[in-house]
Amino acid sequence: MSPMNEFDHLKIRLKDIKEATENFGIDRKIGGGGFGPVYKGKLTLSSGRRAVVAFKRLDPRFGQGNTEFWKEIMLLSDCKHENLISLLGFCIEGEERILVYEYLSRGSLDRYLSNPRMTWNQRLKICVGVARALTYLHDPRKTQRRVLHRDIKSANILLDAEWTPKVSDFGLSKLAPANQPRTYVISNGVGTPGYCDPVYIETGFLCKESDVYSFGVVLFEVMCGKLCCEYRNGQLINILVPRWKICCDKNKLDNIICPGLKEQINRDSLVTFSAIANRCLSRSFEVRPTMAEILKNLEVALEQQNFNPENSALVDISKLAIPRISYTSHQELHSRLSKGILIDGGQTWVSVNKNGRIREMISAVKCVSGGWFVSDTADDSRFSNVQSGMLYYGFKINGRTQFLTSNVTYTVYLVFKCDNMNKETHVPFKWKLNSETNYSTSCLTLDRGDGWLMSRLYQFTSHRKDYDFGIEFMLPTQYSRTMFYLEGIEFKPMEYVD
Repeated sequence: MSPMNEFDHLKIRLKDIKEATENFGIDRKIGGGGFGPVYKGKLTLSSGRRAVVAFKRLDPRFGQGNTEFWKEIMLLSDCKHENLISLLGFCIEGEERILVYEYLSRGSLDRYLSNPRMTWNQRLKICVGVARALTYLHDPRKTQRRVLHRDIKSANILLDAEWTPKVSDFGLSKLAPANQPRTYVISNGVGTPGYCDPVYIETGFLCKESDVYSFGVVLFEVMCGKLCCEYRNGQLINILVPRWKICCDKNKLDNIICPGLKEQINRDSLVTFSAIANRCLSRSFEVRPTMAEILKNLEVALEQQNFNPENSALVDISKLAIPRISYTSHQELHSRLSKGILIDGGQTWVSVNKNGRIREMISAVKCVSGGWFVSDTADDSRFSNVQSGMLYYGFKINGRTQFLTSNVTYTVYLVFKCDNMNKETHVPFKWKLNSETNYSTSCLTLDRGDGWLMSRLYQFTSHRKDYDFGIEFMLPTQYSRTMFYLEGIEFKPMEYVD
């Protein structure tokens, strides 16, 4: 039995393809490349699902034939990754050779390079996705055969409706055992001018670093907002890569960055991105980074781009945590802080909401004075100790916040519970700010859900992270013999969603 028979389940009839493409009608043509023209149409797949797909029709005049056709089938049947194009089937009838792929509605990356509406953040995410695919193909874990693409370029990076990148066109690729650091010696280098590794062109010596060079060119295209080659009347007149590298070496990135991107790029992100892209273009294989290293740096560049000043405050807070917390990204730090941490010797509790706003609570042990209170413990408290006692003569709360988010409206709550809370959850505390004469009465009490109550006092807009407060409390006489437990005073941003 022919080894190709294992792919019989992927075969699609030429009749069905002609029907889907209206006999390869010009209105169905959506592009073309080194393999031949590409068409769009609807097809019923072997699973029974009807889907919009892309048909790539081999045209031998473009230089590819049966070898490249079967290579793409075998490789994409074996390699599965979210950032690789998905092969859905193929047709081989008479002289026809057609590959059927998932249809990616946004087309190829090269169409968007000069479009300033494609943000730097979007570009970084696309580069990260491509790097993940190439890392998978190069297989740093040495668990499968290594794949060398040999034709990485922006025209071979396709984008779906969500801008997810998919590496395509594997007709020129080479396979090799994963444990070989250098793969092939080939007499004639192949690839696309501008993207092809000059060392490979000169020597015929191919290795995974050749793909790294090509990807480095794509990274510069993404940053500079233009293709690496200039054409006139269909003829190549200039390759921009050498100039790009010189500008990068001389720290003159402003001379080459896409003008529409300059104002939106975080400088740290640009430095990280350009440095790893520049290493990709090194003449020395030893200096060129691995795809795994490139991926790591691009992820850092993306994180730096998404960094905002509020994250700096989160980093400062994390350094004070008890116990110390560790994290590898701002996203992980945000996740850890969203659960709340103790700082200030365990006397202050801080958390962050989904909008990055700080929520701060100060322990009653630290800020409550007056009254008949003693240090005590209580179930489900955020602090190791609370204040307990009877409120014969009222009490005072004084202190200063440390981490409030500026220009945010905060609501101030007294957090407490009492012995008879099961009978009546609302306690009408009488309170006033130190600067005021008349007392107000708290009218709303919220159940925190863990046995503690939150009596709403007042609201204010923060203008800085530290806010001095002083509040005096009195109780109606009917509560004079009630045992109270005070956990603390809480400053909760209005945007906070429990």
